Amino acid sequence: MPARTERRFSRVLGLLGLLASLAPLSCSDAGSSAPPPSESAPPSGGELVYERVVGGNQDLYATSLQTGVERRLTTDPGQDGLPRWSPDGRSVYFGSDRSGNFQLYVVAAEGGAARRIRTNAATEWQADPSPDGGKLAFLTNQEGAEHLFVMDLATGAERALVRHGKKSILGNPSWSSDGSRIVFSSNWRVGHQIYLVNVADGQSRRLSWIHKGGCEPRFHRDGRRVIYVSRGHHSEKSRLVEHDLQAESERVLIDWPALNYDPVYSPDGTEIAFASNVTGDYAIYRQRLSDGKAWRVTHGPGPARYPDYKPVR
Repeated sequence: MPARTERRFSRVLGLLGLLASLAPLSCSDAGSSAPPPSESAPPSGGELVYERVVGGNQDLYATSLQTGVERRLTTDPGQDGLPRWSPDGRSVYFGSDRSGNFQLYVVAAEGGAARRIRTNAATEWQADPSPDGGKLAFLTNQEGAEHLFVMDLATGAERALVRHGKKSILGNPSWSSDGSRIVFSSNWRVGHQIYLVNVADGQSRRLSWIHKGGCEPRFHRDGRRVIYVSRGHHSEKSRLVEHDLQAESERVLIDWPALNYDPVYSPDGTEIAFASNVTGDYAIYRQRLSDGKAWRVTHGPGPARYPDYKPVR
């Protein structure tokens, strides 16, 4: 090719290489292993609910942080997952494909028969109840592309809060404690990033730094901090990062040599729970924020993901 064309082609290749090096994270899973952190946790009040695969069946389980005893909440042969406690701690919202496609359900805190919240042909999941228990934020593709919906649980009134285009993939909506904002992730335009939307007017902004990206965000109860997953392009590990909304600063909370996902703050904000494959299969861990001390919660065969702390009543 002519020298001028060759130089131009070389510059294009160089630019593409730079963009690849700055590509936002991918939130898909991969393998990783490393020595485990401390195994035995000190007793603490409350419970953690999570999804777990036992004997090939994915159901919801809960573990008492006081006794360490695990109990099973659902027993359906379908996949039950992505649990979130109701604000009063009396029930758990979750998604399940027991009807053929993922739909939203709620089950009592004691377990038992689950009630279907909505019935349609869409894929609906990743629900989070508002702090007052009156509304439910969730993802649905009932209008085509996946988008973020908010529904009034008393009246059934619904509205699309966020639409991000035909090929958008959203994730993990989480309400602020005052119910005015929702944080979520989306692959809109520049790969998976963290966004914050005002519930009243639907105005949103990106929180994560463009060259890092993020997924699986959760609000702190103080409303000024958000924890999320940051994973470099094709990296075999991911970090859990805390974003300060006022200072627009970030700090790393978990940097284990593994894939670390699904972070959530405890109700009092003194610790986080999350899933990590640091020992092979995904397991649930707790980490105290004051000194970084960590403990394993789930044991035995079968991966466990997506923990959520029971609210303090």
